[in-house]
Amino acid sequence: MTSRLSVRRIASTAALLAVTMLFGGCASQAPAPVIERAAPVARPAAPAEARALPPLAGAGEYTVKKGDTLYSIALEHGQSYRDIAAWNKLDDPNKIQVGQQLRISMQASEGTVAVTKPVAAPAVVETRPLGAAPAASSTPDAAPAANSEILKREPKAGKLPYSEEALAKLQQPEPASSADAKQEVKPAPAEKPAELPAPPVAGDNVMEWTWPANGKLIGSFVEGGNKGVDISGKTGDTVQAAASGKVILVSSALRGYGNFVIIKHNAAYLSVYAHNSRILVKEEQTVSKGQKIAEIGNSDSDQPMLHFEIRHQGKPVDPLKFLPAR
Repeated sequence: MTSRLSVRRIASTAALLAVTMLFGGCASQAPAPVIERAAPVARPAAPAEARALPPLAGAGEYTVKKGDTLYSIALEHGQSYRDIAAWNKLDDPNKIQVGQQLRISMQASEGTVAVTKPVAAPAVVETRPLGAAPAASSTPDAAPAANSEILKREPKAGKLPYSEEALAKLQQPEPASSADAKQEVKPAPAEKPAELPAPPVAGDNVMEWTWPANGKLIGSFVEGGNKGVDISGKTGDTVQAAASGKVILVSSALRGYGNFVIIKHNAAYLSVYAHNSRILVKEEQTVSKGQKIAEIGNSDSDQPMLHFEIRHQGKPVDPLKFLPAR
C-alpha cells in the first residue's frame, strides 16, 4: 500500500515538473519578429486615350450644320445639288446629317484626316514612409542621388586608363568626319498631288445680263442682309432668264424663297428667281437669255414680287452691278 502511494506521488511530481518546464520554455522564447513593410509605390495612372477628333473640313469640303439642306449648301457654294450628291454618293439628297462631311468641289481633298498627338505620360512619383530606404529604380539611366559621388568609369570600355583628361575627352562630342559630311544626302522634295485644272471663270464684261422682270425695284442688295434685289409685279407677270444657262434646281425647300428656280450660267455664276406663282422649266433644261421661265407670285412673301439674286462662286453679289441700266 505504501509503495503504491509513493509511485503515485512520484508520477504526480514528474507531471508537475514537466508542465512547469513546458510553460517556462514557452515563456523564454523570443517574440516573433515584426517586419515593417514599406507602403507600395504609387504607380502613375495610365494616360487617358486621346479622343478621336472629328474630321476637319479641308479645301472643297463642308461640314453639315443644323438647319442645312443639300439645296442650301449647293446654293451657298455655287454648285448643283446633283453634283454634290454624286460626289458624295448620296442616294437621297434629303438625307444628310449634322456633322457629316461633304465634298462640294471637284478640287476637294481626298480623305482629310484629323491628326491626334499622343498625350505625354506623367512623371512617376514614389511614395514611401519616413526613414525607409528608397526603392531600386527600374529606369536603367536613373540619375544618382544629389549627395552621392558620381561614379567614375574608364573611358571607351577600359581601352584607356582612367584619368581626368581621358574622362573629359570622352564626354566631348566626336566631330563628324569629312567623308560623312560629303555623303550627306538632302531629302527629295515631296511630290505635289495632281490637281484638276480650275474651271474657267467668266469676267463681268463677258457675261451678258438682262432684267428678269419689268416691274419697279422695291428692294436693293444689302451686304449681310438682302442677298439680291426685289422687283414688283402682278401675279402671272413674266419672269425671264437673266442670262443663258442650265436649270439646276426647281424647288420650294428653302425658307423665305417660296417657289424658286436656280440657273447655272457657267462655272462661276448662277442666278436665283424666287416667290414665283408658277414655274415653267424643269431641272437640267437649257435656257436662253430672255426666255420665260416662271410667273411672278407671292409664295413665301407678303406681296407679288420677284426676288432675284446673282451669285459668284456661291457668294451673293449686287445684281445692279451686272444688269444694264434702265
